[in-house]
Amino acid sequence: MSKVTVVGAGFVGATAAQYIADKDLADVVLIDIVEGIPQGKALDLLQAGPLNERSRNLVGTNNYADTKDSDIIVITAGIARKPGMSRDDLLKTNAAIVKQVASETLKYSPEAIYVVVTNPLDVMAYLTWQSTKLPASRVIGMAGVLDSARFQTFISLELNVAVEDIRTMVLGGHGDLMVPIPRFSTVNGIPITELLPAHKIESLCQRTRDGGAEIVSHLKTGSAYYAPAASATQMVESILKDKNRLLPCAVLAEGHYGIKDVYVGLPVILGRKGVREIVDIKLNDQELAALKKSADSIKENIQTMQQLLVAV
Repeated sequence: MSKVTVVGAGFVGATAAQYIADKDLADVVLIDIVEGIPQGKALDLLQAGPLNERSRNLVGTNNYADTKDSDIIVITAGIARKPGMSRDDLLKTNAAIVKQVASETLKYSPEAIYVVVTNPLDVMAYLTWQSTKLPASRVIGMAGVLDSARFQTFISLELNVAVEDIRTMVLGGHGDLMVPIPRFSTVNGIPITELLPAHKIESLCQRTRDGGAEIVSHLKTGSAYYAPAASATQMVESILKDKNRLLPCAVLAEGHYGIKDVYVGLPVILGRKGVREIVDIKLNDQELAALKKSADSIKENIQTMQQLLVAV
């Protein structure tokens, strides 16, 4: 019986727990530092089981011992940036949280695969890998799946075609320098470059880059959680079912695409042991330059994080 621990019982974590249980992927442990929140949400989700005709067990806890022998650890714990908070403040706070989460979960589930969702995502995936000292194939950041889903959505709205016929590829970091690849984004096999003019494609790419900020601007006091949770769940499913899906995920580049020693969004095959392989696709000069620029930005943030953690 598979077991998934979701760390962080906020909107993303609780929704991921719901999706994982509803898809009958695994029993779920929902853990948070706040007493009562994971227990209440897990019990509520458990009581939805009969209505959704699923019998997966869900447990809410504040005790890491309850996460023992998890197959996958999904890290959503952290804080959102608040008014008046600098990016460095956010980075320092979430880095401290993720470092502790990685350490505590590893004690009880040394064979687990980690799916990292906490922002800044690429940096937190790197920190999780660094903190656990696990093979990089077992520490994976979520964002490429989410950014690609957003790109799919916007293409569907623009062309008025079924979203399930659309496949997209968004590489690079989860931020302003992400790299949508229109040449490898298709509608039932037809590249969108054959269906839309260049200026319209660039508009859709920019809306994808701004996808999270657009939602925040509507919500005012919160950020996206349905699509991020669904994205993490798709990765969990590919791992637990050994589906070997080709998905864009934040992984450790070790010379791939001319990039080294940084977590960045690349196309990977995701299966039961985590990242089976990083897929090399032929990027043109412009795409490759954008990918390297995105990776360089992540490297700078990693260096900043390491300095902040030393100063703690």
